[in-house]
Amino acid sequence: MLLLWVAVVAVSALATPAPGAGGQRRGAVQAWPDAPNVVLVVSDSFDGRLTFYPGSQVVKLPFINFMKAHGTSFLNAYTNSPICCPSRAAMWSGLFTHLTESWNNFKGLDPNYTTWMDVMEKHGYRTQKFGKLDYTSGHHSISNRVEAWTRDVAFLLRQEGRPMVNLVPKKTKVRVMEGDWKNTDRAVNWLRKEAVNYTQPFFLYLGLNLPHPYPSPSSGENFGSSTFHTSLYWLKKVSYDAIKIPKWSPLSEMHPIDYYSSYTKNCTGKFTEKEIKDIRAFYYAMCAETDAMLGEIILALHQLDLLQKTIVIYTSDHGELAMEHRQFYKMSMYEASAHVPLLIMGPGIKTNLQVSNVVSLVDIYPTMLGMP
Repeated sequence: MLLLWVAVVAVSALATPAPGAGGQRRGAVQAWPDAPNVVLVVSDSFDGRLTFYPGSQVVKLPFINFMKAHGTSFLNAYTNSPICCPSRAAMWSGLFTHLTESWNNFKGLDPNYTTWMDVMEKHGYRTQKFGKLDYTSGHHSISNRVEAWTRDVAFLLRQEGRPMVNLVPKKTKVRVMEGDWKNTDRAVNWLRKEAVNYTQPFFLYLGLNLPHPYPSPSSGENFGSSTFHTSLYWLKKVSYDAIKIPKWSPLSEMHPIDYYSSYTKNCTGKFTEKEIKDIRAFYYAMCAETDAMLGEIILALHQLDLLQKTIVIYTSDHGELAMEHRQFYKMSMYEASAHVPLLIMGPGIKTNLQVSNVVSLVDIYPTMLGMP
C-alpha cells in the first residue's frame, strides 16, 4: 500500500529526531522548527463518492470543494472495515483488521495502545483531541460482541428501527447536531486561545458523529439509530432532482447475506419512492451540516494566519448505504458503505490534484509520521 505522503508529495522528508535527544515534555524531543501543524477532522458515515463527480452534484459542500481546489483528493479511499470501532482501530494503529482483531464494535484497541498521535507528541508536537474517538474496546453494548455472528438470541435486537426521516421545520436552524457543534466550538476555541501561541507545531483531532443517523427511541426498548434528521436550512443545500433511486433486487433473488443484512436493518418492508428519496435527501443534508463544521476549522485557521502553516486532512470511518442495496447504515463492503472521503491540503501538498491510487485508513499512520 502506498503511503499517502508519497502519493501527494506531501511535505519535504524530515528526519525523525532520535528518542531521548533532549526535550521539554515527558521526555519528548523537540520537533523540527519547520514541521507543519496538522489538523485531522474525521466524521462518521460519510460516503466518499460525494467528494467527486458525479456524486458531488447532489449536495453543496463548499468547504470540501475548497479542500479539493487547494489540495489533493483521493478518489479511491476505503475503510478497512465498514464498522465504527474496527475502522477507527485500523486508522489509529496503522494495522489491518486481521491484526487488530477488531471484528465488531465491542472490540477495539487496548486503551494504552501507542497511536500515531502518541508518537507525534513524543517527538515534539503539542496534541489535542475533541469529539468522537471510538477506537478502544468496551464502549459498546455486550451484544456487539456476538451480534456479528448471530442475532438468534433472545436478548439481542433482531431488527433495527425502520429507517425514517425527521425534519426541523425552521429555515434558520443551522445547529441541528448540537453535540458535534459543541465539539467544533471547543476545537476552534483551542486554536484561538492555545494553539496560536505555541512555538512548537501542534496536532488537532476533531471527531464528528454526523452524518451518522440519529437514535430512534420510538422504535422500542432496544432502539438503534435509524433516523435521518435535519432542518430546512440544510435540506435546501440538496439538489432533490439529482437524487437517484437505487435499484433493488427482488427479495427472492437476493443473496442470503444481503437478505440477512436487509432484514436486520428493517428494510425488507415496502418503501415508496418518495420515502427512499427523502431518506437519501436527508442524509445528504446531514453531510452538508458536516461540511459546515469542517469549514469552521478551516475559517479559524485562516483568521489566525495558521492555514498556510497547517496540513488539514478530512476523512471518515466508513460510508452510508442510504437505501442502496435495500439497506441503510454500513456493515457492508458495497461502495456506498466502504468508500470514504480523503482530502489533504497544506504546505507541500499539490493543489487541485485528484489521485486514483487505492488507499485506505491504515495509511494515515505512516502519513502522520512522515510529516514531522
